[in-house]
Amino acid sequence: MSFTSYRFDRKVDADFYKTLRGRVSSYFTENNISRHANASMVIKTIVLISMYFVPYIFLLAGTVTSTLPFLGLWLIMGLGAAGIGFSIMHDANHEAYSKNKYVNMALGNLMNFLGANSSIWKLQHNVLHHSFTNIEGADGDINSPEFLRFSPHRPLKPIHRYQYIYAWFLYGFMIILKVLYTDFKQAFHYRDIEIIKTRKEFNKLVMKISLWKAVYFGLFFVLPFIFMPVSPWLILLGFFLMHYVVGMCMAVIFQAAHVMPETSFPAPTTTGKMDSNWAVHQLMTTTNFAPNNRLLSWYVGGLNFQVEHHLFPNVCHVHYRKISKIVEATAKEYGIPYHTIGRFREAIAEHAKMLYMLGHEKKLAA
Repeated sequence: MSFTSYRFDRKVDADFYKTLRGRVSSYFTENNISRHANASMVIKTIVLISMYFVPYIFLLAGTVTSTLPFLGLWLIMGLGAAGIGFSIMHDANHEAYSKNKYVNMALGNLMNFLGANSSIWKLQHNVLHHSFTNIEGADGDINSPEFLRFSPHRPLKPIHRYQYIYAWFLYGFMIILKVLYTDFKQAFHYRDIEIIKTRKEFNKLVMKISLWKAVYFGLFFVLPFIFMPVSPWLILLGFFLMHYVVGMCMAVIFQAAHVMPETSFPAPTTTGKMDSNWAVHQLMTTTNFAPNNRLLSWYVGGLNFQVEHHLFPNVCHVHYRKISKIVEATAKEYGIPYHTIGRFREAIAEHAKMLYMLGHEKKLAA
C-alpha cells in the first residue's frame, strides 16, 4: 500500500487540536504579535549569514594561509551554514519567516548556497516528514541506509548492534552525501512514488538541482582552487570539514527530536488508517529538549521546541518558547503526552540509548 493512502482519524481527540489552535491564535491576537519574524530574528539572520559568507570572503582573498586559522574559517562557515539551515531557511521554506512569499522564497533558496536543494528539502521535510512523522516507509528522516536502524519496524541486522557507536561518526557525512548524490536520488524516488506527477515537473526539478549544484561548486569548490594560495589538499580538507560540521549539527538536532525512547513509531492498519489524529500523532512521535537553554535555542532555530514546530510549522521559531506553555498545558488538560527532556546532554544520551535499543531489539513498543 502506498503511504499516500494513509489517513489519520480526525474524530479521535478532535477537540484537542481545535482548542489548541484557538488558544495559540488568541495569544498572537491578544498580544498584537505577528506569527512571523521580529526584529531579533532579522538580527539573527544577519549574524548567521555573515558567519557563512564573511569567512569565505577572507579565504578567497587569500588573507589567511596558516593551516589552523585557514581550517578555523571553514569551521566557522560550517557553523554558519548549519545555523542558516536551522533558523533562516527552515522558517522561510515553511513560509513562517515572512508574510511576503518573495522574502520566504529568497531566504529559502539560501539552502542552495549550502549545497543542498531547497525544492527537494520541501518535499522530504514539509510534505513527508511533517505529514507522516516516524511512520516507517513514509518519513524520509527515518528511512536511513541499511547500516542504520531508526525504526523498530525495520529489519534488524547484526551490524546494528554497534550503531550506537558508529552512527555518530556517520552523521557528519549526511550533508556531503546530499550535496554530491542524495538530492538526485531523492528526485528519482519522488518521481517513482508519484509525489512528482509529470515528466515535465521531474525534468524541471532535475534541471534546477543541476544548475544550483553548478553554482554551488563553482563558488565554494572551483573558486577556492583558483584564488586561495594554499595547498589543494588543505582546500579539500577545509571543504570537507565545513560539510562534516553541518552534517553533524543537523543530524544530532533532528534525530534527538524523534528517534528517542520516549517517542513512538505508529504503524497504519492494512487499510492505511492511523489510530490517532494528526496533531496527537505529532505529540506522540516528537520530543522537546533543553527548553531553558536559550543559547542552544537561538542557534538551532528553536528546534529544541520540536513539538511546537510540528504543530505550528507556519509560526516563526522565535515564538516557540512562549507558545510551548500553551501547548503543554493544553496537552495535559486533554491527557495527551507532551515529551520534553531537560538538558541537551540528556537528550544526546537518550538518543544514544535509543540507537542501542534499536540495534539489539527486534521489536519495541510502537
